[in-house]
Amino acid sequence: MTDPRPTQAELDAFLKAEFPQTRCTLEAIDDDGVVMAHPIGETELRPGGTVSGPVMMTLADVALYVAILARVGIVPLAVTTSLTVNFLRKPRADRRVIARCRLMKLGKSLAVGEVWISSEGEEEPVAHAVGTYAIPPQR
Repeated sequence: MTDPRPTQAELDAFLKAEFPQTRCTLEAIDDDGVVMAHPIGETELRPGGTVSGPVMMTLADVALYVAILARVGIVPLAVTTSLTVNFLRKPRADRRVIARCRLMKLGKSLAVGEVWISSEGEEEPVAHAVGTYAIPPQR
């Protein structure tokens, strides 16, 4: 039986082809999950000079999706069924936001993971997310 897990290059190519609008980038894959990043510029900031919540929610959602694909193979129809985000502190406006995603449970039809988001180079998290994805039946 062949290993369904795609390489980082294959996941990068999939994201670029299927989600050309995303600015999220895959930084690393390991046995527990993935590390993703999102650049921060003027369009990602809200009044007051902080990173907008939707940017961090997008990063968390994409990180969960990619972590699942990294384990089960490229299954484009995996979909978010829930995503809860807690914003913990103000992110830096002059650095990328980094997401570290770890899958907590990976079943045949559902996956649950958590994502810690921080400003690049900072240890303190700026947000924490927990999400569930539905995975379509494999053929």
